[in-house]
Amino acid sequence: MTTDTLATPWVDSKRYLWLLSPMLPVLGLLILGFFELTGIGIALWGGPILVYGVIPLMDRIIGSDASNPPESVVAQLESDSYYRYVVYAYIPSQFLLTIWGAWVAVHHDLSIFEFIGLVLSVGALNGIAINTAHELSHKRDEFGRWMAKLTLAPVAYGHFYAEHVRGHHKNVATPEDPASSKMGETFWAFLPRTMIGSVRSAWKIEGERLNRLGKGVWSLDNDNLQAWTMTIVFFGVITAVLGWAALPFLLLQAFYGASLLEVINYIEHYGLLRQKGPDGRYVRCMPEHSWNSNHIVTNLVLYQLQRHSDHHAHPTRSFQALRHFEESPQLPSGYASMLIPAYIPALWFRQMDPLVAKHYKGDLSKANILPSKREKILNSALNRARMENPAHMSPIPEGAPTHLKTDGHARFQCSDCGYIYDESKGCPKEGFPAGTLWTKIPDSWPCPDCAVREKVDFVALND
Repeated sequence: MTTDTLATPWVDSKRYLWLLSPMLPVLGLLILGFFELTGIGIALWGGPILVYGVIPLMDRIIGSDASNPPESVVAQLESDSYYRYVVYAYIPSQFLLTIWGAWVAVHHDLSIFEFIGLVLSVGALNGIAINTAHELSHKRDEFGRWMAKLTLAPVAYGHFYAEHVRGHHKNVATPEDPASSKMGETFWAFLPRTMIGSVRSAWKIEGERLNRLGKGVWSLDNDNLQAWTMTIVFFGVITAVLGWAALPFLLLQAFYGASLLEVINYIEHYGLLRQKGPDGRYVRCMPEHSWNSNHIVTNLVLYQLQRHSDHHAHPTRSFQALRHFEESPQLPSGYASMLIPAYIPALWFRQMDPLVAKHYKGDLSKANILPSKREKILNSALNRARMENPAHMSPIPEGAPTHLKTDGHARFQCSDCGYIYDESKGCPKEGFPAGTLWTKIPDSWPCPDCAVREKVDFVALND
C-alpha cells in the first residue's frame, strides 16, 4: 500500500478561526479605549459599522464553505473542550464592555450622535452574545445552562432561555411559534409580536413545568425569574455606582441587542411551514423548514447558526459539528447581509417572496402566510402559475409518524438526541417524579434535552 492510498486524517481548518466571535467584545473594548484616548465620536459607531458593513463585505469577499465534517469525527469534535472554552471566552469581555459603556455614557458629555453610536455598538455586541447563550442553553450540563442565563443578563432577555429551547424548537415553522415569521409580515410588525409572544410563551412553559412539580409560578425555581433577577442585579449595581443616568443607556442598548436577535429570527424561518399529517400533528422539523447559508465569516461569528436546519434537527449538537444539507433552502447571502433588507419591507418581499414560492414549487398554500395577506398572496401566485406553468403543484408531504405503543416498557429513548426517560427515575425537573408511568405523560410533552421530539416519537427500549 502506498502513501497515496492512506486516508488523510480530517482536521478542522477553522479551529482557531472560531476565536473570531469572542474577539468581537474585545474589539468593542478597543473602540471605547480609542474614544477615551482621542475623543473622536465616530469611533463609537464601530459596532453597527462592523455588523452592517464589515461582516457582510467580508462574507462577499471570502465566500461560502459547504463542506461537512465526516461523521466519523463528530464524537471527537463534540468531546473537544476547546470549543466550549471558545464559547465561554465571549462572556467576560461582554460584561466589561457593558460596564465600560455605561461609564462612558455617564461621564462623557456625549452628543446625541455619539450617544446613539455608543448604544448601538454595545447593544450590537450584547445582541451577538445572545448567540453565545443560545449555544450554551442547548447543553446538558447545569453549568452551561446557568452561564446561558448569565450571558442574557446584559441584554435583559432572560426568558429566551426557556422559550427558545422548549417553545421555539417545539413549535418552529408553525403559526403557533412567535419566533417564526410569516410570509407578507414585515419585520416591524413581527418585532412586537415576537417580543411579547416570547415572554408569554416562556411564562406559560415555566408555569406548566412548575405546576407539575407542585410549585407556583413565582417559585425561585422559575428559569425566567432566575434569568431576569440576574439582569436586575447587574443593572441595579451599575446604576447604584454610576447613578440613574446609566439606566437609559442600559435599557436602550438591551432593546437594540434583543432586536438583533429577533431580526435573525425573522430571517431564519420566513414563510416556511411544517404541514399537518393525518393525525393532526405537525410533521417533524426537517431541513426544508429553515433558511440556511454557508457564508464563512457570519458562520464564524455566530457559531454556524446559519446551518440552522441541522441545529433544529439536532439541537444538542455543538456548533463545530453542524452540517450543511443540500435540500435546505438557501438565502441569497449570509445572515449579516440580510439585516438591512429585512428592515426595508419592499426590498425584503422583492428578494424573499420569490424564494419562498420557488421552495414550494409555486404552491404557496403550503407556506406560512400572514392571515391578513393570505388571499392576496395566493391569488397573485395562482395567476402567475397559470401564466408560467399550469402543472406547478407539488405532492402533499408525508404525515407525521404514527404513535408508538409503549405500554409495559420501563424505558423510552428520544429518537433525536438519545435522552432516556426511565419510569423508575422519572423526570423531576419537568414535574414527573420517580415512578411516573409513561402512560401518564402527555403525548405533547417534548424531550427535555432537545425539544425536537415529543413523547409519541420516543422509542421503547426492551431491556
